Amino acid sequence: MIKQTLFTVVLLITLGVFVWSVFRLRAFFKLTKPAYPIKNISARITRTLNVAFGQSKIFRKPIIGFMHALVFWGFLVITLGSIEMVFDGLLGSDRSFAFMGAFYDVIMASGDVFAFIILVFIIFFIIRRNFMNISRFKGVEITPKTNLDAQLSLYFIGFLMLSLLLFNLGYISNHSNEVLGVYPVSSKIIQWTSMDFGALQESGWWVHILLIFIFANYLPYSKHFHVFLSIPNVFLSNLEPLTKYPNLESITKEVKLMLDPDAAYDESEEVTRFGVKDIEDVTWRNYMDSLACTQCGRCTDVCPANITGKRLSPRKIFVDLRHRMNEKGALLIQGKEDAKSLIRDYISEEEIWACTSCNACAQECPIEISHPNLIMDMRRYLVMEEASAPAGLNAMFANIENNGAPWQYSPEDRMKWAE
Repeated sequence: MIKQTLFTVVLLITLGVFVWSVFRLRAFFKLTKPAYPIKNISARITRTLNVAFGQSKIFRKPIIGFMHALVFWGFLVITLGSIEMVFDGLLGSDRSFAFMGAFYDVIMASGDVFAFIILVFIIFFIIRRNFMNISRFKGVEITPKTNLDAQLSLYFIGFLMLSLLLFNLGYISNHSNEVLGVYPVSSKIIQWTSMDFGALQESGWWVHILLIFIFANYLPYSKHFHVFLSIPNVFLSNLEPLTKYPNLESITKEVKLMLDPDAAYDESEEVTRFGVKDIEDVTWRNYMDSLACTQCGRCTDVCPANITGKRLSPRKIFVDLRHRMNEKGALLIQGKEDAKSLIRDYISEEEIWACTSCNACAQECPIEISHPNLIMDMRRYLVMEEASAPAGLNAMFANIENNGAPWQYSPEDRMKWAE
């Protein structure tokens, strides 16, 4: 009874903190603008099964992709066992899902095997991050704090797997004559060592469940928030072709007013900003992308601008957006402002104009983030609000305005460009 009471108190505290974090993020989302409508559910389900659950984009790097996919699939299986632990803690029972029979045996066996595999892979990932010179783990956006966050997340996952294995070892030792479920790895360890791990059952259970609760509340403030958001992010992704950029509704409205001589301008309407200058101009989708970003660096790794030495890092764009929302979002909720903005204080004009809009970053992203859409919206702000663009573009804009074409010839001399 004491265990049940203590567990219930800990669970309620965990849920309370998590709900507070969710409402904090909800308040930030309310500061953003609408995006595209969520339609064509069948196509979204297909994409989610392929990209999120099937991890199809991850396999573009076959070896490390396969390892990451196994970690992801293992987490899905182990989550089922973690749900059982919550029920056991609330009910004061032991193996409360054992009534599932053969299916339970498969889940427990898979969880035991995956716990060992993930633990081995996490050790490799820690060594890889600390001692192997991986270029995409570097960049101005990968600060010491970011690197520490990545390290902490890996250690969290590693200790989660270790505590699960210790719990399984203790359970088998204490129930050698009536083991519920199948535990291939733990059984082999007991067989090889001939040790009694019975004392580890209770401590392993508590360590594992407490680590789950702590990790769940750490994730909303970590780059590993993609543990929760990667699947929803893929499901809610834009189904339009990557190269199709949406028109600004405000621009469409202005053009219609200009073309209709009978249209009357409603002066009571609030004047909207063209493009994106700061976080209140981005869409909910842009902000969700920033939260879901795994900071894996695959986007930056394939960016032709970055490869050729330019300042643009597609990953940095969304890291900056997340940081800026954390900074200014809290101020806006309190009715305050600051003198900074996303453009220039976080993202320079040089970065914005370096993008070739090739969409290699969006194609590579394993969770369907669209970097060029946000970059194009920032360009729209610079051009339409500040008339700030590179000299070559300004010349083209002037030619279009004067001649109706990008070239410096009048319509009557249009073919002179060919000469």
